Amino acid sequence: MSKFIVGLTGGIGSGKTTVANLFAELGICLIDADLIARQVVEKGSTGLAQICAHFGNDMLLETGELNRSLLRETIFNHPSERQWLNALLHPMIRIEMQQQMTQAHSIYCIMIAPLLFENGLDKKVNRTLLVDLSEEQQKKRTQLRDNVSEKQIDNIIASQMSRNEKLSKAHDVINNQGPQSALKEQVAQLHNQYLKLANSAEHTS
Repeated sequence: MSKFIVGLTGGIGSGKTTVANLFAELGICLIDADLIARQVVEKGSTGLAQICAHFGNDMLLETGELNRSLLRETIFNHPSERQWLNALLHPMIRIEMQQQMTQAHSIYCIMIAPLLFENGLDKKVNRTLLVDLSEEQQKKRTQLRDNVSEKQIDNIIASQMSRNEKLSKAHDVINNQGPQSALKEQVAQLHNQYLKLANSAEHTS
């Protein structure tokens, strides 16, 4: 089990996955909150059954899988439904994350959570790392990657904690404005720092 956990976060399109993969290349275990969030509502899961019981079978695609875009639209337009969904899924996600943390074999592990600060997950980690990018760049990269409208991106950005607030909360910041080589350099420096911190945490525990 990794005794030292780094919480990795950043706004939409900031490059969290790219940064996480660079840490993985260095042998670090990744725990991905988004991936776990998809697993707890996959076909045949308890999570999906409860969503259908609440919203009706309209939430299913013909394949029997969750209609994510319809669910997203529903909860964006009805805050009370978003609260209901969060109350259902967050405990399931946390349990699975905890299990993965206990199974992690690297000296420290990285927990990737887009809503790390918003959902209070920063209290569950030893250190927080923010991948930072200007809103303008976030929009450009997200549009290129996901082919979504600017309005949808604006809605997502507005629903997340502001960039300045995240910057004030994070222990460490990776600036993703530059080239990939600069990103690798920043990751390598932080990796060395986290190894030292994880080692000292291991010796004092």
